[in-house]
Amino acid sequence: MKTLECVPNFSEGRDDEKVEKIVAQVRRTPGVKLLDHFSDPDHNRTVITFIGEPEAVKQAALQSSLKALELIDMRTHRGEHPRIGAVDVVPFVPIGGLAMEEAVRVAHQFGQEFGERGSARLLLRGSSHRRPEEKIGRCTQGGIRGA
Repeated sequence: MKTLECVPNFSEGRDDEKVEKIVAQVRRTPGVKLLDHFSDPDHNRTVITFIGEPEAVKQAALQSSLKALELIDMRTHRGEHPRIGAVDVVPFVPIGGLAMEEAVRVAHQFGQEFGERGSARLLLRGSSHRRPEEKIGRCTQGGIRGA
């Protein structure tokens, strides 16, 4: 089985009701296993970790990210952690039987769909960046930043 991990970071860590609505999108996605979620009220940020088949993981990432866009108002957001948007980062990590190129392909597909459905601006980073000379940092995961 090909296994992909996703660890999206959302700019909400104080409102338990909003966090639960975002996490619920992952829980209800068939073929995905929620491993953990953690909210930090000081940073006003939540990190969710889940795994599964690549297509299911992409769908869980997409649904949770779209829900975050719906619920989080960055105009009133305050927190200690620097952030780009309601959906801050969405790294895709190849775990089992999956090459980095496949994780990058999922990151690109996620970015395309999220950009279209969420009307969000995205920055590809690390291994997902389309032009290696413009990669940000030394990220070893396929990832998306910003929303």
